[in-house]
Amino acid sequence: MDNWPKTAKISYKRWRNSEQWGDADFVGQTDEDQGTDAEICTIASNFDAEATQSSSASGSNKPEETFTVDDALEAIGFGKFQWKISFLTGLSWVADAMEMMILSILGPQLHCEWRLPSYKVALITSVVFIGMGISSPIWGNVADKYGRKVGLKVCMCWTLYYGLLSAFAPAYGWLLFLRSLVGFGIGGAPQSVTLYSEFLPMKARGICIMLIAAFWAIGAVFEVLLALMVMPDLGWRWLLGLSTVPLAIFVCFCFWLPESPRFDVLSGRREKAMATLTRIAKENGKTLPQGRLIAYNQNERGRFKDLFAPQYWKTTLLLWFIWFSNAFSYYGIILLTTELFQAGDLCAMTQGAKIEPDCSLECRYLTSADYKDLLWTTLAEFPGFLVVLLLVDYIGRKKSMALCFLMFSLCILPLYACIGRIALTIFIFIARAFISGGYQVVFVYTPEVFPTENRALAMGTSSAMARLGALITPFVAQVLLRTSVYLTLSVYCSCSLLAGVASWLLPIETLGRNLQESSLDQETAGQTTSTTRESDNTTGSADQ
Repeated sequence: MDNWPKTAKISYKRWRNSEQWGDADFVGQTDEDQGTDAEICTIASNFDAEATQSSSASGSNKPEETFTVDDALEAIGFGKFQWKISFLTGLSWVADAMEMMILSILGPQLHCEWRLPSYKVALITSVVFIGMGISSPIWGNVADKYGRKVGLKVCMCWTLYYGLLSAFAPAYGWLLFLRSLVGFGIGGAPQSVTLYSEFLPMKARGICIMLIAAFWAIGAVFEVLLALMVMPDLGWRWLLGLSTVPLAIFVCFCFWLPESPRFDVLSGRREKAMATLTRIAKENGKTLPQGRLIAYNQNERGRFKDLFAPQYWKTTLLLWFIWFSNAFSYYGIILLTTELFQAGDLCAMTQGAKIEPDCSLECRYLTSADYKDLLWTTLAEFPGFLVVLLLVDYIGRKKSMALCFLMFSLCILPLYACIGRIALTIFIFIARAFISGGYQVVFVYTPEVFPTENRALAMGTSSAMARLGALITPFVAQVLLRTSVYLTLSVYCSCSLLAGVASWLLPIETLGRNLQESSLDQETAGQTTSTTRESDNTTGSADQ
């Protein structure tokens, strides 16, 4: 019984300078004496008490070994399980890309078939982004409160149902309504990145999220190829219906998806998290670390106000603008591609001629040559992906985003001049390569910089800002373009440059950084950094 711990005293282990805080400062103090320190260390102290009891019962003073989800994922590494989940979550990206790419094809077709004026054509695109903007924070909140798997499954089933229904839309009003509901479902697609990132070891995270982003490029290319085969003979209704095939495949196989062990740990479901980690280790042929999995129990998850905590508010605001600019520029260059190809004569456009014919109902269908050029510019997704793949783990996330925005702006500048169709295709190809690459980097950065307790909400709100940019861009690329080509290009160029500056000003570089479980981790890290700096300054003064 001599080894039995005194219940009034708890030993705390804090990340502090040992010279500044000795052992005497921590041993022999109750939770009330510790104040805020107890709030941070409650989880660790509870576990230490349990470990002490178990070791005392066995007659040994050796504490029980523990490990975190990060330790487990690092030990398991990247293997067979991660390849499977890469493919499955990648299907949701293929579906998202196809639903987005179809907007640049559907508009010109309905402009001719239903004799729609320009603003109604732009509205077909905008209602999708309105739905996405409204739903993205909602899906993020659902994923933070009820699980990543739950949020992703429900939003994909929703998108599949209304995507199929929109193929049967009898009139313009019905099409707007159904496509807005499709947009509401697609707003949850970024949660696939949240789920995927929480299964990855630190060293592989950047490259792996970039690899899953390659599914977006595959989806965009597949949609153009599908349009090239389907549109001439079968029409846009068949295109809408067949574009839901990846969604159907995902829904059929999503039962295999496990819940994120990070979410389970934060929810207090240690046994479930342990079962998931054991399953991953078995599939990868690895073993888990020895000891007991440390469990957190945080009931207050997915709170909007946490995004504006002192350590996150600047990151949140800058990221919102970066997401807005990425989507505004990315979807803008996609819509500009079909508009400029449809216009045919860029020289006449840059010299002041209007794209819109004298009769607003006059139109021209996209030809096979237009689809082939659209395919070439869509293939730009792949070199952009490869360039950023090489940069993201070399120069870091922040610099990669800033570089992509800068190169996009530089590629827009030649469009001010009178250039031919080949040159136009080349510059649009390069511009799209860099802006798509930058878009993938921000998908890597955002889940890395926010903790598990509000990571899905951060992704959701950021995605909502992206949808706002995508909502506005049709009225620039399809409406303002008919008034002034120069003004349209200037808007995209300026927005991209400002986003590059915002990327440079981000306060946190996440390269080589573990995923944080809660905001307390960030506070502790900040305290450690400041304490270390103070210690270095004191040591430097003493040496002098």
